[in-house]
Amino acid sequence: MNLVTIGSMEMLRNKNFHKLFKSIKSPTREMSSRVNPEFDIVIVGGLGHVGLPLGLAFADSGLRVCLYDIDTKKAVSVKKGLMPFIEYGSEPILKKVIKDNKLKVSSDASSISKARYVIIAIGTPVDEYLNPKTRAFLESFSALKKYLRKNQTIIIRSTVYPHTCQQVHNLLGKEGWHIAYCPERIVQGYAIRELKELPQIVAGLSDKAVKDATNLFSRLSPKIIKTSMGEAELVKFFSNGWRYIQFAVTNQFYMIATNFGVDYDKVRKAMIDGYGRAATLPTAGFAAGPCLLKDTMQLAAFNGNNFLLGHASMMINEGLPNFIVENLRKKYDLSKTKMGILGMAFKADIDDIRDSLSFKLGKILRFHGAKVYYSDEYAKNPDFVSKEELLEQCDVVVVGVPHSAYKGLFIPKHIEVVDLWGVTKKKD
Repeated sequence: MNLVTIGSMEMLRNKNFHKLFKSIKSPTREMSSRVNPEFDIVIVGGLGHVGLPLGLAFADSGLRVCLYDIDTKKAVSVKKGLMPFIEYGSEPILKKVIKDNKLKVSSDASSISKARYVIIAIGTPVDEYLNPKTRAFLESFSALKKYLRKNQTIIIRSTVYPHTCQQVHNLLGKEGWHIAYCPERIVQGYAIRELKELPQIVAGLSDKAVKDATNLFSRLSPKIIKTSMGEAELVKFFSNGWRYIQFAVTNQFYMIATNFGVDYDKVRKAMIDGYGRAATLPTAGFAAGPCLLKDTMQLAAFNGNNFLLGHASMMINEGLPNFIVENLRKKYDLSKTKMGILGMAFKADIDDIRDSLSFKLGKILRFHGAKVYYSDEYAKNPDFVSKEELLEQCDVVVVGVPHSAYKGLFIPKHIEVVDLWGVTKKKD
């Protein structure tokens, strides 16, 4: 079984993404006619958060995998058996598949022509007006078309605007192409585990596409759920929209409780203790990252901007940093206050800071004159300080993300703590 996986969401956001496809040259006749490909799997943009874990999982299942990417820094790291970002359980697999010659890293775009399966993992972003940008996604297919063959099965992996799969089919020429859609639904940092545990959604524009995608992902997933193309496209949007709304509900509850002078964390714990109907209520906290807001707004755009719950959720979740600052301004002259933010990643125990609301919080605090210190256990930045230095320097500390290292962290009594997650403790 042979596979090519295209891209990662990060590459679409990076200026090098466009350089990648501009640099692609037409395949030689020898490449195009190759019957027995060198690899089972080639992942274009395979060093990203979506492509790399998927490639490792397939390599670990016995397939020959080539990771194609132009990110030379990540390439050097992976070739040494070192993960370029946090993905739990991945590094032992990486070392193993390199040793067993199941994994190769390449910057040669001609590898696209060397496989039977092509998996596209390029996400569709939104513009500054929160409208979907599908042109870049389709333009990537225009660049890749000269490498694609009709005997390949193209599997679109990441979130795409509804009808995009059909547009890709039209762009390629309609006849003879086999396109499947298998939305990626893993939690970042835990892909290695979840690829083996979660059901895989499979849809296609031909019977062959559905059959091939089913056979491929059956190597990893314990269950295949076959749907129509429209159903599959909405599965990803609805999943992320639902999660984003859940965070908005708990964040709105937090704001109400805070304004009422009540500890919301205690209210929530009382709600869920032995009461199953409230058990799924998450803790309050920043709802950020590269997917939840983006996909919720794409869903709104798809429905004619008539998604009231989605828009309300955006106002609540994106407004939480400002709510925190306004409450602090009632107690402090921020221009004379040293503020610390514990946790700059967008979620717990990972090193990814994309779209993290901790930075938005810091920006608002600085606007009001505060001196702001940043700290994180995983994300690296020369401007960050250790949590120990942050606690030593600051008058007020806000927990931006509940890293495991903060659980039970004792905060000196003279420091005020804003801890929506309820993970820290105060010293007597």
